[in-house]
Amino acid sequence: MRRNRIIALAALAAAASLTLAGCATDGAGGTTALTGGDGSSSGGGDKGTITLGFLPSWTDGLSTAYLLQDQLEKLGYDVRMKTLTEAGPLYTGLAQGDVDVFPSAWPEITQAEYMAKYGDDIEDLGTYYDNAKLTIAVPEYTDIDSIDQLAGAADRFDGRIIGIEPGAGLTTQTTKMLPAYGLDGEYQLVTSSTAAMLTELKAATEKKQDIVVTLWRPFWANDAFPVKDLEDPKGAMGEAEGLHFLATDGFAKKYPEAAALIAKIRLDDEQYGSLEDLVVNEYGEGREADAVDDWLSQQNPDWSVKG
Repeated sequence: MRRNRIIALAALAAAASLTLAGCATDGAGGTTALTGGDGSSSGGGDKGTITLGFLPSWTDGLSTAYLLQDQLEKLGYDVRMKTLTEAGPLYTGLAQGDVDVFPSAWPEITQAEYMAKYGDDIEDLGTYYDNAKLTIAVPEYTDIDSIDQLAGAADRFDGRIIGIEPGAGLTTQTTKMLPAYGLDGEYQLVTSSTAAMLTELKAATEKKQDIVVTLWRPFWANDAFPVKDLEDPKGAMGEAEGLHFLATDGFAKKYPEAAALIAKIRLDDEQYGSLEDLVVNEYGEGREADAVDDWLSQQNPDWSVKG
């Protein structure tokens, strides 16, 4: 039951983003929604409006966006939530000033190509988590433990590696990984969306079938499904990296108090895991602010932006 609800939430988030993109697009190629945690317009802030841009299907950004909304509104800012469906338009919007803050970026490795293109117009406000990594995963019952063992085993997986969005950094890195292990002639990287990947993963693990998927850590799906990371002896999926808060150029000068607060935010594995679980799995779409309230008041009453 819990996995069915998880997949439904992921699919709804992705569908909502795509639907809104068709009827209320903005200059960055995404969608705009003025929201409080319950979907109503946030208000009452007298220090200006800060726009947070994120992809709902990438739940690290979803979770930290609502944490930032909570913290910034307590300082007296209005917070505007802008949802998009691809990383490229998000970085474009950030560089152009249509988005003020990207709440969970992977600029060191995974999204390095976007930083190379837009970095001159972006400010790095700090790293909130320092052990993120990209992975190739299979079910725990699959008797393969390393990426190099996929060679010659394509028939077991129908010659497919199930990926996520075409524009994701994870997709780019996986594309580089395939020739490094000589897999590009055997396997096709199938891209669509995070929700579609999770749907296939759910179906395969329920039937105890073999499947290869692209995943990452931290991500709630690693705990929700019986999966294991494959060893990467060649390091083709990249090293661990930090998750950053990125802002449009000039943000710290315009909003110094907000920038100072954001720079102090830190989350360890336990804190991040409990936040994401509440936002994505326990409360779900439309109740993200309630999840953050619960996380702050009940699960982590001693947490503060001072880290």
